[in-house]
Amino acid sequence: MSKKRDLMQWLGLLGVIALLSYAAAVVFSPLAYPGYDWMAQAVSDLSADNAPSRIVWNQLSSLSGVGSVVSITMMCVYIQGKLTRPLRVGIYLFAGMMWLSAVGYAMFPLTDSGFAGTLQDIMHVVVTILVIVLSIASLLLIIFNAVRSKKYRSLAVWGAIALFFMIAGSIGVNAAPSQYFGIPERFSVFAAMGFNAVLGVYLFCDFAEK
Repeated sequence: MSKKRDLMQWLGLLGVIALLSYAAAVVFSPLAYPGYDWMAQAVSDLSADNAPSRIVWNQLSSLSGVGSVVSITMMCVYIQGKLTRPLRVGIYLFAGMMWLSAVGYAMFPLTDSGFAGTLQDIMHVVVTILVIVLSIASLLLIIFNAVRSKKYRSLAVWGAIALFFMIAGSIGVNAAPSQYFGIPERFSVFAAMGFNAVLGVYLFCDFAEK
């Protein structure tokens, strides 16, 4: 007989819902933004203060921020007394990154497509840098310690996939021609949301041993 799942585990699925909400916003918001070129422009252009797609973006992504934050917070509660301490720290850092992303981008959206140079735009960039640093640091901790634990090597594989796309995206936005900037940029943004969804599924499956 299968074990009955508690509310905390069910809330882990909000990570998957958050990913789907975010993906819907990325895919369909450009329909409300005449002239938007997804291959050349950043995702954040769709939610800029003066973007014609801002309302549609907010509607479609409404479950993204809250869903991802609730899911990863439940994961942090769930792993108390479980896993190894370094692995828990890695997940805590990833949770901090998700909170920073949800709150920081809501507080400091771009004022205009691209970079207008205002204080709000500068803070948007600062949030982005911090998100990238926390993402890479947390994933490295998770990968290394999940491999060492032997019990959670599948988590290391998912972490490695997310880290690969995150680094590829970070390198690509600087190396790719401007007309293709949006392609590698999407690697980075979906890597974080995707791994958060993976953690949500792990939580739902009650993966950790005490």
